[in-house]
Amino acid sequence: MSATLPATPPGTQPTAGGQSVANDRKTQFLRLWHNDEARRLFACLVGGVVLALMTGPEGDGISMTSGLSGALLHPRIFAFLGIGAVVWALMTLRRRYGASIRRLNDRVTGAPRRLLPDRRVRAVVLLAILAVAIVYPIYLNSFWQSVLVEQIGVYVLLAIGLNVVVGYAGLLDLGYIAFFAIGAYSDAYWTGALPVHPIFHLNPFWAIPFAIAAAMLAGVLLGTPALRLRGDYLAILTLGFGEIIQIVANNLTGVTGGAQGVINIPHFSIHLFGINYAWGIASLPYYYLLLGFVVIALVAFSFLEHSRVGRAWSAIREDEVAAEASGVSVLKYKVMAFAIGASTSGFAGMIVASQISFVEPGDFTVQLSILILVLVIFGGMGSLAGAVVGAAVLQWLPQYLRVHPLFGFQQQDLYIYLGAILVLMMIFRPVGLIPSKRRKREIGLAEHGVGTADAMSGSSDPVV
Repeated sequence: MSATLPATPPGTQPTAGGQSVANDRKTQFLRLWHNDEARRLFACLVGGVVLALMTGPEGDGISMTSGLSGALLHPRIFAFLGIGAVVWALMTLRRRYGASIRRLNDRVTGAPRRLLPDRRVRAVVLLAILAVAIVYPIYLNSFWQSVLVEQIGVYVLLAIGLNVVVGYAGLLDLGYIAFFAIGAYSDAYWTGALPVHPIFHLNPFWAIPFAIAAAMLAGVLLGTPALRLRGDYLAILTLGFGEIIQIVANNLTGVTGGAQGVINIPHFSIHLFGINYAWGIASLPYYYLLLGFVVIALVAFSFLEHSRVGRAWSAIREDEVAAEASGVSVLKYKVMAFAIGASTSGFAGMIVASQISFVEPGDFTVQLSILILVLVIFGGMGSLAGAVVGAAVLQWLPQYLRVHPLFGFQQQDLYIYLGAILVLMMIFRPVGLIPSKRRKREIGLAEHGVGTADAMSGSSDPVV
């Protein structure tokens, strides 16, 4: 007689079913986790949350978690999660359709040349852009007019000058802001604002050649011994030069005014042929002054790029040893690039000093040199249009984020945003927004192991 099996206790089958469901969910999770796309999406979203935390409000002594809750329990978190999702989508598109995107990019970037083959047509387009640049600022409020001068105009001029050094000649200069300081203090000296007085006082307009000459002389004095170095050694030396200028300005109280700075620097004014006009503290007149000098610099540097000097810079940038073997005076053209870039920075420093009527050593930190370098890299090294667009975009964006309530941008977060943007640019578009043809070709060859992108690497040997 067979034994009767005991009845299954109530609840046993559901427990087994629950374990099965739990195992299925675990298996699905492991499959999802091992999926590359899911992991990338998770990493991008976590990056957005980290960025929201880093740029969120600071905590206070009353509530220990106020900073955390202000960053994560605020609608701004959705904006940063959206940024992470967009980055993931771009990475996915680039991986799946990289070849098609590159072909589309080549068509888009080459469209202006194809659509505007006639130089006269291109000149008309450029004049139209210039007309917009002249008329549009009139309709802006005072805040954005000040942004045009203090954030965009000055840094566009600085980026154009550094583009000559970094983009044309391929020299890494981390002390570029030192020439900015020399131009500012030269303006203060010749206008009689420093503790030491010149033989004769000059109107700021007549002091422009002296400020530019002082910056160029500093560029020559630094460049002659320094430019025998390459790569990291040159970068460290220029970084030290920038620090030296700031320390000297800070400690030489009897000459520069020391840490307290210099006040009462005269504004620009014209008293010539019956014309009497003073710039004052309004931003718009300084904008037009900057615009005029930017146009002059763009035209001059464009001709310079396509001249014998520009070709010598290109040869030095691509392969310094080969350029020297071909008869190019490497040191001469390097010093020339340093001097020309320094002159532009010196004039920008003079503009700032005259507008705010104040200059202090704390305004000339190494972070500003790095910021200007980032503007050039972002826009496209070796491209004048890239330098202008890169400086304009990256200097406009923080101001927009600051006034937009969703992001809650603070000035101390500037380099966090810029660092994130630069990392994305290096991933998706290492040549910059608007690269020059030569630089684009060089970087493309370097990516395939043929030579190096520029002389900053210190070697022209192929990558093995």
